[in-house]
Amino acid sequence: MNNSDKFEYSVVRSRRKSICIEIDRDLNIKVRAPLRMTDSQIQSFVDSRQNWIRSHLEIMQKRISNMSDEKNPSTALTDADIKALSEQARIYIPSRVEHFAQIIGVTYGRITIRHQKTRWGSCNSSGNLNFNCALMNTTPEIIDYVVVHELCHRKQMNHSALFWAEVEKVLPKYKELRSALKNYRC
Repeated sequence: MNNSDKFEYSVVRSRRKSICIEIDRDLNIKVRAPLRMTDSQIQSFVDSRQNWIRSHLEIMQKRISNMSDEKNPSTALTDADIKALSEQARIYIPSRVEHFAQIIGVTYGRITIRHQKTRWGSCNSSGNLNFNCALMNTTPEIIDYVVVHELCHRKQMNHSALFWAEVEKVLPKYKELRSALKNYRC
């Protein structure tokens, strides 16, 4: 992680020719840069775009806030709720990951539990898994679905037919669970 006076950001270098800034749904800032661009050049670029970053973060925060208010304002999680759910998830979810990783035949890296506003889970190309602590407000079957979904990304890093076939091997009724998950909010 790099830090620009007010913004923490990650850098992804690739064989691209230009530099760009992306802000994801969880308000994480990612700078995509050419392989040969130096850290100081990247820092200068980020510094020159601080107003753009600030305005886009504000816009996205308002959108997320409006979406949360519209969905169900009475179910907003307090800091105490998030702490309690995180503690439960840190105990429960890793055991489910270990169980299903053996069944699927995959390995994984680090497991991170945190509160996210828009995602139930994610898996990166290094095999690190992220899970939303709010999963603890769902059912054990739905938690298993999210765990299996993320572990299947270790075989298919997309949502192709091959990916869903991997999920279905482990959870034949995954479509029902996927549908049920939509009744919950992060």
